Amino acid sequence: MKKVIVAYASAGAGHFKAAEAICDFLKNERPDLEPALIDILDKTNPLFKLTYVRGYHLMINHMVLIWKWLFWVTSVWSLRPITRRAVTLANSLNVIKFEHFLIKEQPDYIVSTHFLTSEIAAHLKKKGKIGSKVITVITDFGVHPFRISGGVDFYGVASDYTSEKLSDAGVEKERIKVFGIPVSRKFLQVFDRATLFKKLGLDPDKFTVLIITGSFGIGPIEEITVLLSGVCQTIVVCARNTDLFRRLKEKKYPDCLVVGFADNIEELMAASEAIITKPGGMSTSESLIMGLVPIFISPIPGQEMENIKALESFGIGFYPRDISVIKELIIDLKDHPEKLKAMRENISLIRKPDALSDISNVIR
Repeated sequence: MKKVIVAYASAGAGHFKAAEAICDFLKNERPDLEPALIDILDKTNPLFKLTYVRGYHLMINHMVLIWKWLFWVTSVWSLRPITRRAVTLANSLNVIKFEHFLIKEQPDYIVSTHFLTSEIAAHLKKKGKIGSKVITVITDFGVHPFRISGGVDFYGVASDYTSEKLSDAGVEKERIKVFGIPVSRKFLQVFDRATLFKKLGLDPDKFTVLIITGSFGIGPIEEITVLLSGVCQTIVVCARNTDLFRRLKEKKYPDCLVVGFADNIEELMAASEAIITKPGGMSTSESLIMGLVPIFISPIPGQEMENIKALESFGIGFYPRDISVIKELIIDLKDHPEKLKAMRENISLIRKPDALSDISNVIR
């Protein structure tokens, strides 16, 4: 039985969700494999894990300009020898436990959804300390230089746009597989519309828009809810933002379903025509699998802006710089179903519902 380590870093939900989806698929569909889901940060010292996770959330939520600068500096190819060496040195001092784990386990395959796990695995492989095949799954549509590591056998990427970025960076085309970003199989379900709308208490004849910005429920959610009040039917996910949930519940906007922390996102997506969301790689991939037209707000500088750029190149999605424009966009989509249909056709050209099985098929 072949041993497969599916590795991620718990800084950012997307890396975990992709890794979890891959590991669950292998457990259920590949009895010849022994998959294990590993968070690299659990195999580092506690201070490093705390700094890594808290530091990431602090910067993307409260220190965006610093994050933007760091992303830019580490993306400049001419500076890569310096920035990569500095980051590698800092990381290597803290991931010794993870290195020892891989050397002891000697997995046949390492499937990585985060650059840190890819870098460590590729480094050990180049040094001959492990003989594993290393697969890097890139969970955004763009490619940051840190995603590229010598010793990786191949890269699973989101789209042809991503593939071209890797090729331009010097990665051989035969090592690039356009699988799509792997999402949980629950997003591949076919829902009975009448049953679903009855369960959610929604009107199936009304144009429905899902508003969700991640687990913290940040961004101009309330302002957008007010804008769309009376324009369409909305589903607003407040997630962990309990103050927002309470305010929206109290105001009782018409045709508005207010949800707290939702564990049925796939149902909420299935009931919607469009989604207003942050352009994270995983959430974007989930919405594309469900055929939703995305309207992006509050992007994190760097990878999320690159996701917007990638989708725009395929004629998918909108990125209004002023949220007041969102009302006009929704009215236009609602009143012109041919525009909705045209964008869904563009979505159908790049959605990759078979990403999990395609990844599984290269593990032999």
